Amino acid sequence: MPLPAPSHITRLEGRTVLKLSGADRVRFLQGLVTADIEALQPAQAAWAACLTPQGRWQADFFAIPDPDDTCLLLDCATEQAEALRAQLMRFRLRSDVQMELTALPVYAAWGNRPEATLLENAISVADPRLPAAGWRLIDPPATTEQTATQLDYDLHRLALGLPDGVQDCEPGRTLAAEANMDLLGGIAWKKGCYMGQEVTARMHYRTLLKRRLVPIAATVPLPAPGTPILHNGQEVGTLRSSRDHIGLALLKVDMADKPLTCLDHNVVARPPAWLLPALGTPPEPSATTPDKP
Repeated sequence: MPLPAPSHITRLEGRTVLKLSGADRVRFLQGLVTADIEALQPAQAAWAACLTPQGRWQADFFAIPDPDDTCLLLDCATEQAEALRAQLMRFRLRSDVQMELTALPVYAAWGNRPEATLLENAISVADPRLPAAGWRLIDPPATTEQTATQLDYDLHRLALGLPDGVQDCEPGRTLAAEANMDLLGGIAWKKGCYMGQEVTARMHYRTLLKRRLVPIAATVPLPAPGTPILHNGQEVGTLRSSRDHIGLALLKVDMADKPLTCLDHNVVARPPAWLLPALGTPPEPSATTPDKP
């Protein structure tokens, strides 16, 4: 019998954990972010975003109940951690909440389920966006063996079409649904009001969205973020994060089945099954293939 494939585990160096404590922590966060924090259960995570009043992305994070303390842990991008803390605490008013930066490490695991002892000795939750995304591990044992690299994790998330907020979203410009938060469980449609809720709901119910993040592939390494994606010489999208030959592009929703180029190289949209309904009719295989090496 073949040996089972090992789990892939790596530390995410670009992540920081904020600790949100106080008796009003759930109610406080509920009124500010896109996810339903009040519905969050032990050993679960919620993917949430802070939006501007105009419904534009400012920051996103995973909210995780601490099983050993009466607090919420916010797994966010390190470069946004202090700004996110300051932004949220502006709305504290008389709420009984406190927020502080921690030094807790964040790991990602995917592939086969990690060993039970690792999950039991870390604050572990399934990534709420997709089952194939894997697990988030906060503060695992220092002896945890890393069997993958940050590059491996980036290739994993890009192949699944999962955005990384600081790489794939522009503060004050990207709509939550453009980052596919509506399809990946990051927006709760039945909760009460939050910052940017009116615009987000209107875009959703009136189907006004024109662009979405879509995985793309090429046979050459993709260029820098911000490089235009063209169809017949006309710009129809913009490259966001990428690794080697795969990436995410903010693309017009009706362009996923069209011949595309990026810096004169052919690229092909590779929308996963969960994204196809949002792009209209499932795209037929493109007549154009990526450039041959």
